[in-house]
Amino acid sequence: MTSFSEEQLNPQQDRSAWQPQPEQQQQQQQRPLQPLSSQPRPANSASQTEPYQTPPPRTPRGSNSRRSGGSTPRSLGQILREADRMVVQGELDEFLPVPTGFDQIDRLIGGGLRRTELVLLGGAQGIGKTITALQMARNLALNEATYAFYVSYEHSEIHLLNRLICQESIDPTSENAAGGLRLKDLHNIVVSKRAREWVRSDGGQVGLSQILAQHPKTAKALETINRYSDRLILMKGSPAVTTLNSIREMTRQISEATNGKMVLIIDYLQKIAIYPERAADENDKVTIIVEGLKDIAMTYNIPVLAIVAADREGLRSKRMHLFHLRGSSALDYECDIAIIMNNKFHILSKEHVSFNPYKAESYRDWVVFTLEKNRAGRAMIDVEFRMHAQHFCFNPKGNLVEQKLIDEKIIVE
Repeated sequence: MTSFSEEQLNPQQDRSAWQPQPEQQQQQQQRPLQPLSSQPRPANSASQTEPYQTPPPRTPRGSNSRRSGGSTPRSLGQILREADRMVVQGELDEFLPVPTGFDQIDRLIGGGLRRTELVLLGGAQGIGKTITALQMARNLALNEATYAFYVSYEHSEIHLLNRLICQESIDPTSENAAGGLRLKDLHNIVVSKRAREWVRSDGGQVGLSQILAQHPKTAKALETINRYSDRLILMKGSPAVTTLNSIREMTRQISEATNGKMVLIIDYLQKIAIYPERAADENDKVTIIVEGLKDIAMTYNIPVLAIVAADREGLRSKRMHLFHLRGSSALDYECDIAIIMNNKFHILSKEHVSFNPYKAESYRDWVVFTLEKNRAGRAMIDVEFRMHAQHFCFNPKGNLVEQKLIDEKIIVE
C-alpha cells in the first residue's frame, strides 16, 4: 500500500510559519510514514473505485513547479520570476488553451479550454450533451499532447466505444453522411460476422478488432480510433460508489502520469456521489459537487468540463438558460464558462417559421450553443452546429446564428 507523510495526511494543519524550525525538521525526518487508511476495501471494489474511509489527500497547489500559487503567499515579483523561468524553459502550457474542435466555441472562449477553468454544458434531455462532450473528448485525445478522462454515469464504456465507431464512420464536415454507420448497423455487422465465423470454425476466435478491420465500413473508423485510443480514458461511474473524492484521487493519479496534460469530463454532474460529506438536500449536494470540481481544476491545474441536467421548469420552458440548470446558484458562481444548448427550430422566432415553414423545418437538425457565461470574454452569444444524430456527432464547423431567436439577450462586452 502506498505510504504518505503526516503532512500529506493532514493537509489542513497550521502552516502559518513560512519556514519550520530546525528541531521540527529533525523530528519530522525521524517520524515514520503512515498508511493512508487501515480500513479494508469492500470485496466488490475491483470493478469500481471505492472511496477510503479517510478521504484521499489533496495535492497542494504549488507542490509542483508547474503548479504555482498554492500553499504559501508569494510576492508578485516571485510569481513573475517563476513565469519567466517557465517561458525560458519552454513550459508554455499555462499560456496555451486546448481546442475542443468546435471552431466557433473555441473562437469565443479564447482558443479552447484553459487550465483551472470549470466549464458547464447544459440542456434538455436528448439535445446532444453527451454527443458534444464525447466528441470534444475525442478531439482532445486526437491532439497528441492531451489526455481526456471521461467519467460517464449514463453509459457503459462499450456503448461509448460503439458511439465513437459510428462517429468515425463519416466525415462530419460533409453534407453527405449516407455511407455512415448507425448503431444498429454496427451491431448487425458484429453479430452476423461472429455468427458466421462460429459456424465455420466450430467456435472461432475472431474478435471485435478483427471484425472491424476486415469490414469496409468500419476499417477506417478503427484506424482513426487507434490513433487516440491510448489517450482517451473512459470510466463507467456509479452514483453509489464513484464519489467526488474518488474522482479527485483518480484525477491526481492521471495528472501525475500525464504531467498535467489532461482534461476531466463528467457526464453528468448531479449523479456524482459525495462521501463523507452529507447534504441536506439536492441544492446542498450540487453546491458541494460544483465547488469540488472547481477545486479539482484549481488543485491539479487542469480544465474540467461537466454536463449539467435541467430542472423541471427548464424542461417546460421554450428556451433553456443557465438558471434552469438543476441545483443551487453555486452553478452560476463557480463555473468560468457556461454553455446552454437548445434546438434551433424550437427557439426560432415565429416570423421566420411563418415566412418560410419549409426552411424552418430544416433547422430541427441544428443546435444552438449559447455562451451564457464567459469570464474571459463576451457572453450571451449564439452559435449553431448541425447534428448528425444517427452518427453521434456534430459538424464541428459552426456559424453565428443570423436569425432572430425567442428570448434574446443583450450581448455583454
